[in-house]
Amino acid sequence: MIQFSLKCAGDHRFDSWFQSAEAFEKLRARSMVTCAVCGSDEVEKALMAPRVRSSRKDAPDGAPPQAEGGALSKPASPAEQAMAELRRKIEENSEYVGGNFAREARDMHDGVTPERAIYGEARPEEARKLVEEGVPVAPLPFIPGRKSN
Repeated sequence: MIQFSLKCAGDHRFDSWFQSAEAFEKLRARSMVTCAVCGSDEVEKALMAPRVRSSRKDAPDGAPPQAEGGALSKPASPAEQAMAELRRKIEENSEYVGGNFAREARDMHDGVTPERAIYGEARPEEARKLVEEGVPVAPLPFIPGRKSN
């Protein structure tokens, strides 16, 4: 797929996606490319800046190419930044217990194991039972990261 900046005879400018440059030319020759504003079929490509990604080998330390505005993994909005900070604090200050979360939370509540900050995963019915039993739990606004090989 390729995106072209287009303009019509009325100097309206708009963008559109095409399967290829050849596909654009075929559609334009059949008057099937029309202005998004006025409907004119007198449409041509407008001057546009190319979007060229650097290759992985050009990136420092083999890092993936960056998107416009920074790294793909960098939170963009203030809400995303706050969520990333919350996640960092939870992961830094608590123990990940994985799928054993319900059992660990219940054991701490019952005094079987010492209290500590934990996070993990529980099926909805397990979480519901914990709440019904008075175990203080809360859902996380993110999915815990799993360790992978």
